[in-house]
Amino acid sequence: MSTLPPCPHCSSTYTYEDGELFVCPECAHEWSGQGGTEAPEQSPVVRDAFGNLLSDGDTVTVIKDLKVKGASTPIKVGTRVKNIRLVEGDHDIDCRIDGFGAMQLKSEFVKKA
Repeated sequence: MSTLPPCPHCSSTYTYEDGELFVCPECAHEWSGQGGTEAPEQSPVVRDAFGNLLSDGDTVTVIKDLKVKGASTPIKVGTRVKNIRLVEGDHDIDCRIDGFGAMQLKSEFVKKA
């Protein structure tokens, strides 16, 4: 019996071969058997205006009035934004703000609450 490599994503030992791929039944991660193990995908490293590390689901506070195109009023200082999601790009926070709807914010204008 051959020894199969553990899953590089969740370290499960219950992997199996499916053609040229290895598959993990616990997390559904698939990877090729060539070239060794792959590192799991890393979420982007995002820091707030004060250098605190942000992660998905955090609550942040806006530290500066932010003008919004198409809106008559800006997002005011002190507005709390709950349950953020980190994304790649110039505006690295996806969120929903009460009274404004879905938005993308730059991390340099928020602080971790």
